[in-house]
Amino acid sequence: MSAAPLPGGEVTFFFADVEGSTGLARRLGEAYGPLLDDVRRLVRNELDARGGREVDTHGDELFAVFERPSAAAGAALAVQRAFQDHPWPEPVRIRIGLHTGEATPAGQGYVGIEVHRAARIGTAGHGGQVVLSASTVGQAGADARELGTYELAGLHEPEVLYQLLADDLPCEFPALRAARKIDEARLRVVLADDSVLLREGIARLLEDAGMEIVAQSGTAEDVVRHVGLHKPDIALVDIRMPPTHTDEGLRAAQQIRERFPRVGVLVLSQYVEPGYAMELLAETAEGVGYLLKDRVSDVGEFASAVRRVAGGGSALDPAIVQQLVGRRRREDPLDELTPREREVLGLMAEGKSNQAIAERLFVTMRAVEKHVTSIFSKLRLAASAEDHRRVLAVLAYLRAE
Repeated sequence: MSAAPLPGGEVTFFFADVEGSTGLARRLGEAYGPLLDDVRRLVRNELDARGGREVDTHGDELFAVFERPSAAAGAALAVQRAFQDHPWPEPVRIRIGLHTGEATPAGQGYVGIEVHRAARIGTAGHGGQVVLSASTVGQAGADARELGTYELAGLHEPEVLYQLLADDLPCEFPALRAARKIDEARLRVVLADDSVLLREGIARLLEDAGMEIVAQSGTAEDVVRHVGLHKPDIALVDIRMPPTHTDEGLRAAQQIRERFPRVGVLVLSQYVEPGYAMELLAETAEGVGYLLKDRVSDVGEFASAVRRVAGGGSALDPAIVQQLVGRRRREDPLDELTPREREVLGLMAEGKSNQAIAERLFVTMRAVEKHVTSIFSKLRLAASAEDHRRVLAVLAYLRAE
């Protein structure tokens, strides 16, 4: 007997997944299977009790729809209470995202931008938190707190996000992840390139992306002075600058890192120069980036890299990573990696988070976490949840002869 058709029209999408499930699976071993059964049972109990329709399940992730936003909100809070009260072998926390929009059924699931929006909202929260969109909150029938206006990855329109509240549930969480708050202070940028035309073009792109250019320079000496004067969030520096057009910009970048460690530095180059990149990253990958100027043409990716480096992350050009990963060495552990793991390794070395890797490869966060765990195991690297430390570990391996 075939299943009833999925509801169309306006529905409320419900996305839930367990925070830190990869670590749980590693620590619990065979006991993780029964725990996952409990996760699914608890969620499904509340869906069934409130008229929710399960659409898809993958590991600890569960996607469902409700015809009424209030039912979805009630189920979300009930799931959080059930998780809070359940006797887990160690703490298990689930994050839930809700979004109401037009549903377009396709086969056994849904297609369309509203599904992607709901999924992004789901991954923005933390374990124990329920995050919902403005289209849901007015009809949710529950207390909610506005969190602000956010840009969600891959979506052009910003979204006002809210958190569901209940007296018997935690209400304080860290800042949302995988989402940029629009009303945050604008990034302040110092820009250095001896080509006035290129410099002005980059400045315009960054200003259009919501950043403030506080100073422009045509020489390496001048950019260091401007950084000291303006204390920007980030300095963008061309490697080859007057008078010799060799590595003046690289030396300026290193001076900035030494004298102003809170300022991010993103070096731009016309050429693939792995040696320069490794020299820049020798001490740390935190707040450091090296990109080819060709990357500027992808405005979204370029702006994302600037923000990442300004925020203490890292950005290494794919062409540099390809050369490092592609080197052949005796008894190379890279030979043990699957083709997909090599893709993930390259994106890790570029400085991308698990969320960004999942979006690039069109896979789930859980799949990426499993690949990362396998990569660290095969390369005998110490695992870390902090992106810049993770990049340092990868680069330390890639630099090795």
